[in-house]
Amino acid sequence: MRWRGICHVELSVPDYEIAVAFYDRMFGWLGYRSFWTLDIGYRSTYYMARFPWPHSYIGIQPAKTGGRLDHAARAAGIHHIALWARNRREIDRFHREFLIPEGLAVTDPPQEYPVYVPGYYAVFFDDPIAGVHWELAHFPKIPSIRQYLSFRRTMREAVTKHPEWREPPEKLAMRHLPARHRQSAIRKE
Repeated sequence: MRWRGICHVELSVPDYEIAVAFYDRMFGWLGYRSFWTLDIGYRSTYYMARFPWPHSYIGIQPAKTGGRLDHAARAAGIHHIALWARNRREIDRFHREFLIPEGLAVTDPPQEYPVYVPGYYAVFFDDPIAGVHWELAHFPKIPSIRQYLSFRRTMREAVTKHPEWREPPEKLAMRHLPARHRQSAIRKE
């Protein structure tokens, strides 16, 4: 099993300098580190949570075409990007001390989302330059009894709306992907 997921995500943004100034403030508030390409080969600025240890990072580069994104339109492309928060308090502080003073479009204020996993808590917002939809999210490694019961209640409500389900939603949601060795065998057949 892999212990690392995404290496990096690169976003093309209009008004690159203004976008970098915004992302410097946002990622700086969250405690990220930043580096850039020095315009060697191409131009991009990166933000990383765990510097210098290899970890996923987000790149911002100047767009050559296009305009602001509209996540509500659900056009092809990235719908939103979720960042990890240390805890719920960080999400509440980020909302109060960064998003509101910046005048950002907060599409969903901080709240619990028991439909995802027990204790899932997040805030959603749009960046003012490219329209990228962001989420700052946290869920506990070990949820409280209240969080677990809220999740179970939410799952029971979902089951009542889907009489066609023959198994618990947690089991139905899991998908099996073809393993590397199985894909090779299929291609040979």
